[in-house]
Order: sequence, then C-alpha cells, then structure tokens
Amino acid sequence: MKKGLESQSYLNAGVDIRAANVLIEKIKPAVYSTKRPGVLSGIGGFAGLFDLKESGYSDPILAAATDGVGTKLRIAIDTHCLQGIGIDLVAMCVNDLICQGAEPLFFLDYFATGKLRIDEITQVIESIAKGCRQSGCALIGGETAEMPGMYDPGDFDLAGFSVGVMERGQNLPKNLEEGDMLIGLTSSGLHSNGFSLVRRVIEKTGLHWRSDCPWNDLSLGRSLLEPTRIYVRTILNAHRAGYVKGIANVTGGGLTENIPRILPTGLGVQINLNSWSAPEVFHWLHHNGQISEREMLRTFNVGIGMVLVVSRTNINALIALLESAGETIAIIGQLVPGKEVTYTGELF
Repeated sequence: MKKGLESQSYLNAGVDIRAANVLIEKIKPAVYSTKRPGVLSGIGGFAGLFDLKESGYSDPILAAATDGVGTKLRIAIDTHCLQGIGIDLVAMCVNDLICQGAEPLFFLDYFATGKLRIDEITQVIESIAKGCRQSGCALIGGETAEMPGMYDPGDFDLAGFSVGVMERGQNLPKNLEEGDMLIGLTSSGLHSNGFSLVRRVIEKTGLHWRSDCPWNDLSLGRSLLEPTRIYVRTILNAHRAGYVKGIANVTGGGLTENIPRILPTGLGVQINLNSWSAPEVFHWLHHNGQISEREMLRTFNVGIGMVLVVSRTNINALIALLESAGETIAIIGQLVPGKEVTYTGELF
C-alpha cells in the first residue's frame, strides 16, 4: 500500500454487507408465513424455485406482471408510515394478474436505498408479506440494493414482480357481447394512482401530511396511505364458478382508460354515474383541486377499484357470490355498440 493512502473497503464506501445479512434473518418469519404449495426454496439463494405441478395445474399457462406504487411512496417516506406500502406493491401486481384469469403464485420485491435501515425495510417486507398472504401467493425472493450516492438520505425505491398461472383456455376476457353488465367492486380509497395530482392539490391548499384529514379522524398522511384493496381471492372464486367474462383493474387512467383495454373491436361501455357514491376523498379533491369530473374519471378510481363483466344470465348468481364474500358492489353499466366509455348521470 502506498504511503499516505487510507485503506479502503466496501463499508467505507457506504455499503454494509453485514447489515444485509442481519436483515435476511429478521425478515425470514414474514417470508415463510407466505409459503404455499409449489415453493421449493427459501430466501438467501440466487433464485427462488417454484414447482408448477405442486400448485395443482395440469396444463398451465403463465402470466406475469410488474409494477411499483408511484409517488404514493413519497408520502410513506415523508411520514415514516410504512406498514401498508408493501400491500400496495403486491396489489398493483396481483390485481393485474387476476384480470387475465390467472391465480398469483409467487412474488419478488426490489428495494433500493442509499443507506440500509434495517427497521425500515423490515416494516416494508412485513407489509409485502401481508399482501402476499391476502392474495394467496408466496414471497420467494427479492433484492435489497444499498446504493450510496443514488438516493437522498432516507429515500428509497420499491418495485415488485409477480407470476401467476391459469389452465389453458381459462384466460380472460372471453366472449364479451352487447348487453353484458358491469359490476363495480368498491375501492378502499385512492389505491396507488393519481398521487402526483393529489400531492399538487395538497400543496396548493397549504396542508401537510400531519394536518387533520378533512374527511376522517386520521392525519392527512395516514388517510392517504390507506392500502390498495386486493381482490384476488373473491374474483378467483367467481372466475372458477364460470360467472366472469372480463375484468378491468381500475388503476392509472381511471374507468375511462382501463375498461376499453378488455373490449373487442366494436364494443363500448355506457356507465351510470348515479349508480354508486364516490368516497369523500374524491369529493374533496374534486372541489379543492378544481378538477373536472372528466379529469377525475380518467385519473382516479373514484370509488370503483375493479370492474367485472358478466352476462345478464349470471348476474344474480355473481352478485350473490360477491356479497357473500363481503364485497360491496354496484351495477354500474353495460356493454354497448361503440368504441369508448360514455357516461350518464353525475358523480360530483
């Protein structure tokens, strides 16, 4: 070693491998709590292993989805409220998988930060595991990247990836036709979309995350962090019963942009805005942000987190199944000739 030069190490550069090893031990109970038939490996290896035969499918087709939680993550970081953000992450992936008719099998996460804080990431992983348990999928691996210089102190990024499976021929949508009805399943609030606009409205009102929430008894930050609903178990049962012809996850783009993603050429949708009531958070944003109804409908879920397409023959059976599972639903419209979403009535 040259004289006058300080000995260098990965730790001196800001990366603590020992902390990562401690983290793996801390999160093992949460990870193992998600185990399901088909899981062949634990965490700590170079890849997660999954046996499709053990999952019970005879002629499987795989489906995959990846996503993040958008700028909702900014609120979670600023408020240090991390108990639900992992549920959002899982929901954003598995709710997409079920739209194709696929059962989520396993999930992997990616957590990147400038400085590894074990308690912080443990909360995030535990909430990811909770989301996996809600959807019946296994957390079989992930990546924790400590990258000093890439993130400001206290900041981190979060992404997820999920794989699902269906029997050949069970993919959705299928056989949509004029006159089919739309059933909306209620959301838990904003879910994980539109938060760049939400943050802009909050900024203009002069409120902050610790302010009293205008529409409930929580702080504003905690209210906005209400986790995304995971619809997998209920919808999977409805699909397996043969009642569902199509499913649209109402994420970024709202009802206006997401329902057409499942429609064949020549079919549009007519929605009756008087058929449900939007939660107060959406009324508050509409009024205080001076956001038009049209913009609300193409940005937020406005109270409908998932839309199911069902034939008139099966609608009563589907409603009975959904309500017995505890879902709050509304018949919001039907398929009509055309190529877009049109609205009647008023939501705000």
